[in-house]
Amino acid sequence: MSELLPLLLPENLAPQWALLLILTAALTSAVTAAMGAGGGVMLLAVMALVMPAAAIIPVHGMVQLGSNANRVLLTWRDVNWRVIAWFAPGVILGAYAASLLLVRLPLELVQLSIAAFILVLCWGPAIPKVATGPVGTLLASTVTSFVSLFVGATGPLVAAFIKQQQSHRRLQTVATFAAAMTLQHLPKAFAFAAAGFIFRDWLALIAAMIAAGAGGTWLGLHLLRRMSDQHFG
Repeated sequence: MSELLPLLLPENLAPQWALLLILTAALTSAVTAAMGAGGGVMLLAVMALVMPAAAIIPVHGMVQLGSNANRVLLTWRDVNWRVIAWFAPGVILGAYAASLLLVRLPLELVQLSIAAFILVLCWGPAIPKVATGPVGTLLASTVTSFVSLFVGATGPLVAAFIKQQQSHRRLQTVATFAAAMTLQHLPKAFAFAAAGFIFRDWLALIAAMIAAGAGGTWLGLHLLRRMSDQHFG
């Protein structure tokens, strides 16, 4: 097994770092499923420390696509599809605009962008309630989908809209957020493939991280169903 593992990994990623990423994928999926958001940012922060700059955003996008899609499958009855109907067009607009500008940035600039984005998410101003209606959702989807191709984890911004729209109802919040993020991560596969990223080199790691994330999602949803809406909020 120890001899096979390096053959499944990219040349510039050590096996111990791959194991760290797989374990982190499980933990962060549990966090998002139980708390509504935050796991994607945590995973991105770890990936930025151990992965090549050009691979961080596309690999993160595919792992998050798998994680959120699995969460939708487990919670589809609680998804607010009206919100998703307003969210979907913005994903297309934002991803298309970003794909026209997509470039490979230096590692230092990627890390600084991710760090700055995490700081804004944690300590930035709250989103006004008036911006969480249908038109606000469309605009938020467009902007966050555009930004997502450059900094990766826009989940907490999207979750802020979803959380207010669902009045802190935990199951609807998590389910609708998962559906929204599944849509937002999907265009990354096409955008980065068109830009020349070789997904084939990372497929084994992506698959392992998605599988680990599925276990984390199951655990997180189990915890979510045991808590109250008040504690979730």
